[in-house]
Amino acid sequence: MGFKCGIVGLPNVGKSTLFNALTQTAAAQAANYPFCTIEPNVGDVAVPDSRLDQLAAVAKSAEIIPTRITFVDIAGLVRGSSKGEGLGNQFLASIREVDAVAHVLRCFEDDDVSHVDGRIDPVADAETVETELMLADLESLEKRIIPIEKRAKTADKEAKAQYALMMKALDLLREGKPARLAELSKEESEPFRQLALLTQKPVLYVCNVQEESAATGNAASAQVAQMAKEQCAGSIIISARIEEELALLVKDDRVEYLESLGLSEPGLNRLIHQGYDLLGLVTFFTAGPKAARAWTIVDGIKAPAAAGVIHTDFEKGFIRAETIAYEDYVAAGGEVGARDTGKSRLEGKEYVVKDGDVLYIRSAN
Repeated sequence: MGFKCGIVGLPNVGKSTLFNALTQTAAAQAANYPFCTIEPNVGDVAVPDSRLDQLAAVAKSAEIIPTRITFVDIAGLVRGSSKGEGLGNQFLASIREVDAVAHVLRCFEDDDVSHVDGRIDPVADAETVETELMLADLESLEKRIIPIEKRAKTADKEAKAQYALMMKALDLLREGKPARLAELSKEESEPFRQLALLTQKPVLYVCNVQEESAATGNAASAQVAQMAKEQCAGSIIISARIEEELALLVKDDRVEYLESLGLSEPGLNRLIHQGYDLLGLVTFFTAGPKAARAWTIVDGIKAPAAAGVIHTDFEKGFIRAETIAYEDYVAAGGEVGARDTGKSRLEGKEYVVKDGDVLYIRSAN
């Protein structure tokens, strides 16, 4: 699995420009007027991981297959979207389908690009979008909780548990706080996720700055960073214009261009890394003469479930997983060397797959 990240924000903050750059396509029309994105645009990009290239070199793999991330450029939101204003209903429906939200905030001045509210205030912009999502969640929960409350007053244990979770979310929403701030036990996490609330989605604030602020940020991005910290969200600094220019360069020229700006890697890489952290994702690998391949899983998954990501039959017939840590695989010169040096081990059904593990699945199927 990879993950699906929705790019949201008010009109004219640069989200479609960022989408175009990240996916290196012109699928989304970037224009200086609200609602230029009429339908959600979707683009898949390979997740950059230097470890995969190294594994392929060691294994002499004929093919390199990275894991992928899906970006969804979602139509711009305005006040009243929770009630269907503008493209609100479409916005809300689209955001329900993503795993995480990359919220693009305008942190640059440009007289040639209008702002829907006529001012540059990224924190206020974030509050506008968050408020609409909270209002939508509040309306949805207040309707859904009525029959659950009636059942909870009986001996229905499942209804009582569900009612308690709904009230945790409602209490926060009524205080003007997103549902993702709910304090949950390990057992409550999955049932709470199934409530499918918009404000429980992990959020990454993307500060879109002018080119000269891409390396250090500016006063506006600093305000966003403080807001993100208070909300237990993430934040990164990206210049959509730089990403757009990078997309037009050949690989060798990109490094030189980034260095000239004081940047060590493209914004895409940082966006993906932050997204993985938000969702608790890790990567494991398979490697051999035919292909070296990266696979994305949720951190904490056991070996059979990881095998099922490769093929469902592997999970059903799982026997063992020959496991080699990435560093050991490279240092030993591959699978055979890892076995000879005792760095390869057989793990059973209770083994929790670690980031960077190289797996060879033994299955009855």
